[in-house]
Amino acid sequence: MPSSAASTTVPAGTTTTTAATPAHHIDYCIFDMDGLLINTETLYTEITSEILARYGKTYDFELKAKLMGLREKESAAILVAESGADMTPEEYLHERHLLQLERFPHCVPLPGVMRLVKHLKAKKIPIAVATSSYRKNFNLKSMNNQHLFTLFDVIVCGDDPAIENGKPNPDIFFVARDRLKEHFGHKEIKNENCLVFEDSPIGVQAGVNAEMKVLWVPDVNIGRLYPTLDGPTQRLDSLEEFDPVFYDLPPFEAEVENNGA
Repeated sequence: MPSSAASTTVPAGTTTTTAATPAHHIDYCIFDMDGLLINTETLYTEITSEILARYGKTYDFELKAKLMGLREKESAAILVAESGADMTPEEYLHERHLLQLERFPHCVPLPGVMRLVKHLKAKKIPIAVATSSYRKNFNLKSMNNQHLFTLFDVIVCGDDPAIENGKPNPDIFFVARDRLKEHFGHKEIKNENCLVFEDSPIGVQAGVNAEMKVLWVPDVNIGRLYPTLDGPTQRLDSLEEFDPVFYDLPPFEAEVENNGA
């Protein structure tokens, strides 16, 4: 089994930065995408609010929390039913897609994402994206973020035929785990040695159902709705706060200023 706890050589002029001792051992890191890696959840909120406003309806975070992490057909059906908007799920998805074409190419990585993903890649930690977004939407969101998504070893989208059931079922995380195993030629990786990064309560539940460790990074508005949530191993306000050492991963390195001393 691969070990992410192996010692590493620290280049001259750098120092390791840690604030914790290992509490868990992680071999694989599996990331959700929307609202976790890139700021598309904000765009989803804006787009859906605009569409519902045309029908005299509002979109609040209580309803949004029920939809986050679901595949698009499932979330559209719930949205239309609970909002009471006079449209079909198919009409909503069509209107949403037109607005997404305009806005998704402008999405950007969230704070702390590039530092973390680059670090894991440099340290040869297997990393995957496991997103409920369909491949066509992933392509739209990633087209101007190749500097981020080309770092990942595996990308799994919500319409992948290997996924029988969407979140909160664990299928997507099992598919990501298995493809990482295949990619690296690993024979066995325990679920408990996989770390799922999620921003949605439904995604957290999927990670818990997979019996993996789960790091929850909720949007501030979702976090207010859920001051406590059963299941996650850890809760952070931002990936900027993530300490790899807590999960027995190689520590971040920080540049040391050279004052000529």
